[in-house]
Formats: sequence, C-alpha cells, structure tokens
Amino acid sequence: MPQIHLDDETLDRLDGLRQEDEEYDELITELINIYEAEELTLFHGGDEV
Repeated sequence: MPQIHLDDETLDRLDGLRQEDEEYDELITELINIYEAEELTLFHGGDEV
C-alpha cells in the first residue's frame, strides 16, 4: 500500500470519523469505497434521462 503524509488538520478530521480502535488505513479504504459507490450511483443516475 502506498504511503501518504497527512497534515494535522486532516488527521484531526479522520480522528473524528474513526470508530473505537479503527486503523487509519481501514477508515480511508472505507471512505474510498463510499466515494466510488456514490460516483457509480451518480454516473448511472445520469444515464436514465
């Protein structure tokens, strides 16, 4: 998995989203999956015009 560097403000925002002992990589993977699912929903929603 690639390494990324986050500033303190981003870490604070991620800390607010973490549940219990959830790791950052788990949270970020979940956020990416949500983003991709919403993107697909918007993409397919526009096809039904």
